Amino acid sequence: MTKNLDLGKFMDKIKKAEAGNKLDLSSDEDLSIAIMNLISIEEHLFFTANKTGKTKYFDLLNETREMRKELLKLIVKNPEGEIWCTSKHLLAASMRLFEVGTKAQTKGDKKGAYSFFKKSYHLYNLFWGINLGLVGDVGATLAVARKGLDPKDLPLSYNKSDFLGKVSGIIGKILDCCRE
Repeated sequence: MTKNLDLGKFMDKIKKAEAGNKLDLSSDEDLSIAIMNLISIEEHLFFTANKTGKTKYFDLLNETREMRKELLKLIVKNPEGEIWCTSKHLLAASMRLFEVGTKAQTKGDKKGAYSFFKKSYHLYNLFWGINLGLVGDVGATLAVARKGLDPKDLPLSYNKSDFLGKVSGIIGKILDCCRE
């Protein structure tokens, strides 16, 4: 019961912060998808350079990487420890699992596709859980504290069963890309 009240208080603070234009999660969500695609572009340029033997693709990869780093800084601010790299890899893995899921669905493997989609969604939401400071003590001074929210109100800890599912449930309530 206490955790539900904490979550309710936390959600109220998120809504108040959004109303004051301190927290524009719909733009950040769009930005995170753009970053995912930049990571994929980096990967494709790497393979293209190696398959063709043309080093110009490595130059393009570097330009793309610099853009991705610049944009990722808009979401992952003041990361502690390995949070920067973890965030990048969570987005990359989420994008790849999504692509594997779409390929499985195209082949008629709906059950496999849905499993990949769920994993992709959980990783994507873990990215947000970490970068909004929702995940235990991981960067309690990250985005949450900067946006006027009290890290003591954070409801999640690592010892819960189906942790990724719980993170996804909460993030799903917070993020809404359809809000303008």
